[in-house]
Amino acid sequence: MRIAVMGTGGIGGYFGGRLALAGHDVAFIARGRQLEALRSNGLRIESPLGDAHLPTVEATDDPSQLEPVDLVLFGVKLWDTEAAAKLIAPLIAERTAVVSFQNGVVKDDILRTVLGPEHVLGGVSYIAATIAEPGVIRHSGALQKLVFGEYDGSTSARVQQFHDACVQSGIDAEISPQIALTIWEKFVFLVGLSGTTTTVRSPIGPIRSDPRARSFLYDVMDEVVQVARAQDIPLPADFAADRLAFVDTVPAEMTSSMHHDLDRGNRLEVEWLSGDVVARGKGLDIPTPCNRAIADLLSPHANGHPA
Repeated sequence: MRIAVMGTGGIGGYFGGRLALAGHDVAFIARGRQLEALRSNGLRIESPLGDAHLPTVEATDDPSQLEPVDLVLFGVKLWDTEAAAKLIAPLIAERTAVVSFQNGVVKDDILRTVLGPEHVLGGVSYIAATIAEPGVIRHSGALQKLVFGEYDGSTSARVQQFHDACVQSGIDAEISPQIALTIWEKFVFLVGLSGTTTTVRSPIGPIRSDPRARSFLYDVMDEVVQVARAQDIPLPADFAADRLAFVDTVPAEMTSSMHHDLDRGNRLEVEWLSGDVVARGKGLDIPTPCNRAIADLLSPHANGHPA
């Protein structure tokens, strides 16, 4: 496959790198020090599943320099979604698919508006991967999974082709016939994890073991469930309890990318996580006081604190 990776961070760098190592034609779109490192030293992956080095990669900050592709793996920060979608327009041919592995649920609404619904697949990633230093992606743990699919539930040729490419590349991949539901299932957990770990400034262990903090975590997730169900997303009514039980199975030291961003003084995705839940709740007349508390408390930090 001919693939472009829009946003060569932890997700794009790891999965794009694995696809390139398997022989697929992958172009990396990056900027700043990351772009300089990719051009000078290629891409390195540090992983418990095996380290790897691509000494030479195709890298650019200008998608218009590239030929159209079969698929765009889209992984920029949520606030850059609209601008990045406009930048990749030259890569889009008649059958090109764009699959976002960003956080949140609003991401595909934006992509559909900019690029057209016929080009947008739904996608969810499960991985702990970050930029350790420019040009180096560090993967923690053994989990590295992609779930994706057409929004109409069909197994199209392009979805099957991407699935085959992932399997060939050693990526755990699954085609979902209900990708909207899959995205919301992750969103429930993600909003709870990101909101509580960032607000409390703690890994999940102390939060889940404290009765009052645990109750707050449940309420945060349950608000997401109620908003989803009001939009005809078929989550079970007790899905927050299911996710709270899942929280008990993850490592106590697990935290969120938003918590890391707060620690580093970076901009936060809270507007597109708890903030999005609050906005949707207002439109549906569903109370979301816990998510509002998170969004309000993190508001002073939302735009980061540049050095």
